[in-house]
Amino acid sequence: MSGEEEFYLFKNGSSSLGPWDGPQYHIAPRWAFYLQTAFMGFVFLVGTPLNAIVLVVTVKYKKLRQPLNYILVNISFSSFISCIFSVFTVFISSSQGYFVFGKHMCSLEGFVGATGGLVTGWSLAFLAFERYIVICKPFGNFRFSSKHALMVVVATWVIGVGVAIPPFFGWSSYVPYAALAMYMVNNRNHGLDLRLVTIPAFFSKSACVYNPIIYCFMNKQFRVCIMETVCGKPMTDDSDISSSAQRTEVSSVGPTAMTHKERWGRERGDAAPSLHPWG
Repeated sequence: MSGEEEFYLFKNGSSSLGPWDGPQYHIAPRWAFYLQTAFMGFVFLVGTPLNAIVLVVTVKYKKLRQPLNYILVNISFSSFISCIFSVFTVFISSSQGYFVFGKHMCSLEGFVGATGGLVTGWSLAFLAFERYIVICKPFGNFRFSSKHALMVVVATWVIGVGVAIPPFFGWSSYVPYAALAMYMVNNRNHGLDLRLVTIPAFFSKSACVYNPIIYCFMNKQFRVCIMETVCGKPMTDDSDISSSAQRTEVSSVGPTAMTHKERWGRERGDAAPSLHPWG
């Protein structure tokens, strides 16, 4: 950005206070700031421990370290970082009515929030593509290995950081979200209240709460490990799921499994019976 004034989202001639100088109650009524504070506080207080426990159990239980789970843990890791460096700073700033941490921290918050959102979005996109490969089998005998999972994780962070870092150094700015940004760029006289663009940005942060619930807590294998870690509930034989039960399904076009008769014949040392009555 070329000047400090470009940081302003909304200007009002009745106040000369900058966004880091004092309460910005000329932008919105106090109740709006209080509501925003309550919402961001909820996201921080709930989202932080939810994502943290997912990371803890992944480190604690080796059976959770499977290729598909790498992507799920990547989502929780990006959400955890967002809660600490983005959600928390917005929570404190909302409670004070202005950004108390200063200009540079404001840029960092935007960078972390944008990176976390991009990493999560691309992780879900790759996850959907992996499910397509497994279910539709377009590549035949393909195994989604740890190597592929790590490549996906690295790719999400390269894309996230690559897209989010230019505004951090002053080139362009963080604008939520693509459809709205495209409309505003192509319609200079849109007449929209720019304060409206903050609404989807705040609600998008709630993904830090519902993503770990949907993708990890609703996963039986993760849930069992979380219950044992948090509640001290030992895993029974029925709940101690083998890693193969929740393991990523592999798309392959290989030979069919042997029948019981074939296996019995092989154990006797005989040739496997023909599958055809005339064979």
